[in-house]
Amino acid sequence: MATVTLNVKTVRPLGERVLVKVSQSEEKTAGGILLPDTVKEKPQIGEIIAEGPGRRNDDGSFQPLEVTVNSKVLYSKYAGTDIKLENEEYVLLSEKDILAIIA
Repeated sequence: MATVTLNVKTVRPLGERVLVKVSQSEEKTAGGILLPDTVKEKPQIGEIIAEGPGRRNDDGSFQPLEVTVNSKVLYSKYAGTDIKLENEEYVLLSEKDILAIIA
């Protein structure tokens, strides 16, 4: 049986999904107090690393996504599937879960 190493280059989203590298959450408060993991907010901002081909139309063609690789995005707090690859946090999202592109 062949083995596959999962890394960012081997994960390719399908359909209208995107792979987003999650931005790091704040480690300290403005006053300098270290935050334990139990009280940290789940980040909602990240950078698109990979994208699927888009939605399939009735004629079989694909409608391209509105977002592109390297776009910084804001997404729904509890959306997607969390993935850890190469000691980095990622989330696999549907395009509909992306709320905004951050300029």
